[in-house]
Amino acid sequence: MINSTFIKNKHLLSRASFGIQFHQINDLDKKSTKQFLSELIAEKEFKPINIVSNDLEIDYATFSKLDSNAKKIKSKKNREQNILLNLKFFDEMLNSEDQLREKMAFFWNGHFATRIINPQFNQDLLNTIRENALGNFGDLLKAVSKSPAMLQFLNNQQNKKGHPNENFGREVMELFTMGRGNYTEKDVKEGSRAFTGWGYGKDGTFQERPRFHDSESKTFLGKTGNFNGDDILDIILTQKITAKFITKKIYRFFVNENIDEKIAEDLSENFYASNYDIKKLMTEIFTSDWFYEEKNIGAKIKSPIELMTGILRILPTKIYNPKNLIVYQKLLGQMLLYPPNVAGWPFGKSWIDSSTLLLRMQLPQIWSGLRPLDLKPKADDDLQMGMSTDLIKKKKNGNENFTIDWPKIEILFKDKNISEILLQKSLNGDGKYINQFSDGSIKMNIINIMSVPEYQLM
Repeated sequence: MINSTFIKNKHLLSRASFGIQFHQINDLDKKSTKQFLSELIAEKEFKPINIVSNDLEIDYATFSKLDSNAKKIKSKKNREQNILLNLKFFDEMLNSEDQLREKMAFFWNGHFATRIINPQFNQDLLNTIRENALGNFGDLLKAVSKSPAMLQFLNNQQNKKGHPNENFGREVMELFTMGRGNYTEKDVKEGSRAFTGWGYGKDGTFQERPRFHDSESKTFLGKTGNFNGDDILDIILTQKITAKFITKKIYRFFVNENIDEKIAEDLSENFYASNYDIKKLMTEIFTSDWFYEEKNIGAKIKSPIELMTGILRILPTKIYNPKNLIVYQKLLGQMLLYPPNVAGWPFGKSWIDSSTLLLRMQLPQIWSGLRPLDLKPKADDDLQMGMSTDLIKKKKNGNENFTIDWPKIEILFKDKNISEILLQKSLNGDGKYINQFSDGSIKMNIINIMSVPEYQLM
């Protein structure tokens, strides 16, 4: 176990939040890790995101009857609203004092992955996830399963007696709860029958539609009865493999991709015994000595969102056109509310390829105005959500959309070891090579250290 409080605090903030915030730098060696954790897990008032206008048409049948021009207008507004929702979620990650909630919401947003165009549905699901992020996993599972976003994305609106749609019934076990290999094809078929009739009305609220529900007996995971959707989820939650599957995924995300099987087993047993208390699980992780062992520090590659928020949290920055952040999300391969598929975003080395690594390492220079952004997102209107790639304005010496408060930063970083603050892992070698590209100023030292491969680790 690492004994340095400074190192432990950096590690905790990199995993339980979106990184060190500017005002926290002086506290890294003054506050105890227990104090930082206490602040992170302290109960705070939940503030739902309410940025999507409520005049959006959410009934597909009605939308399909509109003429082409009206559809175009409506689709454009949907895209604009999704962009605003994306940026609001990003802002919560960046600035919210409820950092652990937002970090957990980021995790669950990738776990319960959906990708739909309806911004009201997206906002409702995001708020459901954020509100329950540190609560009870069973409550979260049921709330997400009944959300219009999930019901639409996995086609349960079309799941009806006599013509069952198995998409949701399969994914709820394979991806959301138990993992592949822990159920049979018969369980998929029988479970899907129990979810028949689950849908949503024109106002976007969950509905159980009796006329579409298969009320005959089903046999699921060894139990037989006239099950409905809630019954199926309850049976899934009684399976210890569910607690193990969720615990291992949380371990990979928050601790290390290389799982310590003994620790994961103990965590999952306690998670199951607590009736799936998420906050209790996270507290156990962050208070355990093994969490702070050297093998777990700097062992994870930052996702694009973690990289971007990490830079912006520690460097006070004015963003003149936040919509530019969408372009960077796309270029780096992680657009909020738009996962690649129902399995969500990848972990680890999947984030790195020849093009994304170069941009990741150049990001501090681009945002500091030292070099222009020379890349453009591919012409993929679906992924761009209708945005123009010309949003990022350029000037000869860089990007004029970001202004970093360097005078303020230089005062705070004066006489501090910059690399010790910014890096989780020590620089390879003696780090002298950084000075070859620096004028010796605090500004250039920070930019250069943020541009090294080691800064990609957390």
